Amino acid sequence: MEYINKILDLLQYNPKEPLLFNTGLFLFLFLFVALGYFALRKKLTARLVFVTLFSYYFYYKSSGAYFCLLAVVTISDWLIAKRIALPFVSKDDSNSEAESTGEDESKRGNRWWLLLSLVIDLGLLAYFKYTNFFAGLISQAIGENFQPWDIFLPAGISFFTFKSISYTIDVYRGKMKPVDSLLDYAFYVSFFPVLLAGPIVRATDFISQIRKPLCITRRMFAFGAYLIIIGLFKKMVISDYISANFVSRVFDNPTLFSGGEILMALYGYSIQLYCDFSGYSDMAIGISALLGFNIPANFNAPYKADSLSDFWRRWHISLSSWIRDYIYISLGGNRKGKVRMYLNQMIAMTLCGLWHGASLNFVLWGVLHGLGVCIHKFFSQSVLHHDRHYHPSGIRRFFAVILTFHLVTFLWIFFRSQDFQAASLLINQLFSKFDVSLFPAIFAAYKYVFAIMAFALITHWLPDSWQNRIVSGFEKGGVLVCALALTFIIYLAMQVKSSDIQPFIYLQF
Repeated sequence: MEYINKILDLLQYNPKEPLLFNTGLFLFLFLFVALGYFALRKKLTARLVFVTLFSYYFYYKSSGAYFCLLAVVTISDWLIAKRIALPFVSKDDSNSEAESTGEDESKRGNRWWLLLSLVIDLGLLAYFKYTNFFAGLISQAIGENFQPWDIFLPAGISFFTFKSISYTIDVYRGKMKPVDSLLDYAFYVSFFPVLLAGPIVRATDFISQIRKPLCITRRMFAFGAYLIIIGLFKKMVISDYISANFVSRVFDNPTLFSGGEILMALYGYSIQLYCDFSGYSDMAIGISALLGFNIPANFNAPYKADSLSDFWRRWHISLSSWIRDYIYISLGGNRKGKVRMYLNQMIAMTLCGLWHGASLNFVLWGVLHGLGVCIHKFFSQSVLHHDRHYHPSGIRRFFAVILTFHLVTFLWIFFRSQDFQAASLLINQLFSKFDVSLFPAIFAAYKYVFAIMAFALITHWLPDSWQNRIVSGFEKGGVLVCALALTFIIYLAMQVKSSDIQPFIYLQF
């Protein structure tokens, strides 16, 4: 009877216990999924069905009945993309004018189909994520008291809608042909490693891998295992520890802490957020590698950036490149003069902020990043006449990196705070209650937290060659060494664990 109850628990949706990468349940289930996956390695269709069904189950465990939204987006965009790709047939093929007219009508028709796809995808995203936000703004503008409606936010909706939108746009632009098989497209949209929090994988990068013969080299296995281990370490040992033991305490009650503690909490949140999100991306890419799929990197040492422009080339690369290709370039990019370029940049970064959350705090965060990018571009390209690929070197790079890191860290205040009042309170405490003489006591009180923060920053600057050496060691050691390393990380995580399993920060987006 006890086993039956456990099986029923596995089949039921529990909003308090989502199926996350950093849970023992996921590691247990993934072991069986991997065994079934390799057992079906020579049966392509069965393997795709198997993974797709598990992906839907994975999403069901995160959002319950709202997994139906995943099916709605998948089926609608698959059908619309096939319609977009249908050529217009002119009644009189011999008439060049008729052919030209036919092409124009075809393009206009395709635009309407693309618009329908955008209405469906963005309509779902807007309803579940932004209804209360915009309704609150309207109510505030007309002087009405607004009580937020009880609207559930499905996990990862921002990620899988953006992924599907990129597909229909790429088909419309002629960058790829529509996917013939609904199963292939469902596999792409629902692929569980990247479903809830990215990376936002493009169909142009992923679809071609689906029907390739399954081939996982020793190097690929070692690389996947390494990323899973390092991702768990980032999340459970670094991010969760400094959050539970310092950062959350300060942000939740800033008036109880000095300016020095606020400053260290800001540094801590920069590290926490990076380790949390990049840790998820590492695990997603690692799990994908173990299943035979190559997923592009989502982070490239962002705190090594020498400008805000460089930061967005390194941070959440799949989102920043998505916004560049489908918003910034669609608005005209830099093709319509400098003034228009700066305006397009501001619009793109503002929408980037809004994508992260339905709050004016996130909008302001995006606006300030947009201003920073525009100011950097202006001085670098228009005043100093640098090439757009220019990076400073030597002492200039040192100070540029330090300045960029502190600017990014300061702007995280608006990202982390619940509202403007909380952000204002933090800033006021930071500057009005700052006392250098308190630093020895602060370091003594939180010595373990600061030691882990220092370790995280130091390892952030390690060269890629170190990673390659570790992967090579895993490759030589095989499954046994990888298993021992994973066991050690889980043991270490259990030693520093001070609360229940912490969800990934970006799951709320």
